[in-house]
Amino acid sequence: MQNRRKREPQPPLGCQRVADKRYLFTPGPTPVPPEVLAALAEPVVHHRGPDYKVRFGECLERLRSVCRTENDVLLFTASGTGAMESAVANLCSPGDRVVVVSAGAFGERWQKLAVAYGCDVQAVVYEWGETPRAEDLSARLEEVGGAKAVFLTHSETSTGVVCDLQALAAAAESSGALVVVDAVSSLGAVPLEPDAWGLDVVASGSQKALMTPPGLGLASVSRAAWEQLGTSPRFYYDWERTRAGQEKLESAFTPAVSLVRALNVALGLLLEEGLEAAFDRHVRLGRACREGAKAMGLELFSPDEDRSAVVTGILTPEGVDATEMRLALRDRYGVTVAGGHGDLKNRLFRIGHIGYYDVFDITTALAAVELALSDAGADIERGTAVTAALEAYAAPARV
Repeated sequence: MQNRRKREPQPPLGCQRVADKRYLFTPGPTPVPPEVLAALAEPVVHHRGPDYKVRFGECLERLRSVCRTENDVLLFTASGTGAMESAVANLCSPGDRVVVVSAGAFGERWQKLAVAYGCDVQAVVYEWGETPRAEDLSARLEEVGGAKAVFLTHSETSTGVVCDLQALAAAAESSGALVVVDAVSSLGAVPLEPDAWGLDVVASGSQKALMTPPGLGLASVSRAAWEQLGTSPRFYYDWERTRAGQEKLESAFTPAVSLVRALNVALGLLLEEGLEAAFDRHVRLGRACREGAKAMGLELFSPDEDRSAVVTGILTPEGVDATEMRLALRDRYGVTVAGGHGDLKNRLFRIGHIGYYDVFDITTALAAVELALSDAGADIERGTAVTAALEAYAAPARV
């Protein structure tokens, strides 16, 4: 009689195992739709050829629509940080006084960039997790005697805070400063009106709500910004060189042709959905995530408000190390969430919900968190988070 291979018993939920399927729940990079992945797989084309120019021109027009601006939108082969650096390099001269509003890791990044270019940096600094206030910015600008530019972070991804950008921009504009915004994780996710709100520069990237792999940075530039360019040395990120190329539907340097083609498809999907519909979807996804976390008895770090629709920051229960929990989520259940920065590394984890997500993605993440926390010894009632999330997503919009 032929020997039959003995079937290995399957481990119960919560036991050590290696996940076969992967789920990405970081606020960047984010999952990419199949249509966008398919565009990446098409044959590479020459960046000076007519077929690329057609797609490049269409992509630039769609970027202006998604940015809701009549201004130039410059595209770089870079991350969102590259687009941020382009703003400092082109607007500032060494010694220029600038004001940075900082309430987390990416506000601090503005500070580091401005210092690197020799600016006189004056900061409005908040504790991580606080929401910046327009009156504080106005007071600081008056105290220092004004500034060439004010650097703001719309969505502080390290904490989950989305600020009242319109109010902050009005405070900066009233002082005569240029308004420069990090919208890397907010563009396409939450309302953003560069022209209506007087935003002179809006920097963003491809890998977040724009549903494209990392590698493209963009910056919309107002007429006022063009008229006040600084003298800092620059080459690759030179706005004038970039604009001159784009006017001929060419890039100043070799572009990431496949990523541009993919971004063009992703922007088409976003515009087909409609920006207002996308904003509403993100509000409801954020609400579902927060209600699911609270149903587990977890404490929110990010504000419990609909404006916080980009990423939800959650504190682990006492005695549970967030870094170890995130590794367990990844290795046992295939779920990748983001960690905390700095001193919050071992207490905070973050679930992103911008871009190519629906409510069942959120419930998957929450169910995995329930399992991982139970494995770590936390007193978690399984199933409560998923139920709360589904109910919150289906609830009518709050007035």
